Amino acid sequence: MGRVSSENPTPGTGTDSPFQHENTSRDEAPQFVLPLVLHLEKTAPPARTDALETAARAVLVMLSDPRSLDDGEWAQLMRDWQDARIRKVVRRARGAEWRKACALPGLTVTGKSAEVRVFPPVPLDGWPKELAKLQVSGTELDDPEPPADPDVTGPVLWMSPDVDMSAGKAMAQAGHGAQLAWWELSDTERADWRDAGFPLAVRTAAGDAWAALTTSGLPVVRDAGFTEIAPGSCTVVADHPALRR
Repeated sequence: MGRVSSENPTPGTGTDSPFQHENTSRDEAPQFVLPLVLHLEKTAPPARTDALETAARAVLVMLSDPRSLDDGEWAQLMRDWQDARIRKVVRRARGAEWRKACALPGLTVTGKSAEVRVFPPVPLDGWPKELAKLQVSGTELDDPEPPADPDVTGPVLWMSPDVDMSAGKAMAQAGHGAQLAWWELSDTERADWRDAGFPLAVRTAAGDAWAALTTSGLPVVRDAGFTEIAPGSCTVVADHPALRR
């Protein structure tokens, strides 16, 4: 029943990025987490890549929802979450558990085979009981066939070829990558991405391309090492056309 992921992306340069400057007080601030729940029925599990892409879009949908902005009902929670260490946790639900999760305030994003519900941030130790009891084990997913090459003229979240992650961990990391790209974009670029339905692809980078990606100036997710992998591991490079400058 533990956390799938509890990570801190590398600082961005966008003016509204909570990681724009080093700030050790982030660890002293009240800690919040963004919960994501994967709909995982035994008989029809989603494809791994689709689950990663759907989780990334779910994070973007939450970030851009009017309730998360300005004086919206979730806005203060979103600010509190982003003022501390950015944490995302992915759990799974099926049957009645999924229906109970869907009854809580949040947003459901559907991919080709995956459904992910994202909720407003909650205190690290203050999860709603309907979510607190959900398990993380059993979230290992596979792709029935290798995913097609991505459209590199659009946004691509490149996953590290060197870091082995569970599906839940990788979903959270993809969400981090999408969030870093969001922070780096202008308001107009954000609106264009949102209005297009947040198209994106998640793919594992080729080994010989990964080093160049991590030094390209594009946003890079570096894991804080709370779960599964070593602190400082580069896990995702967020490659959005507007950031290829």
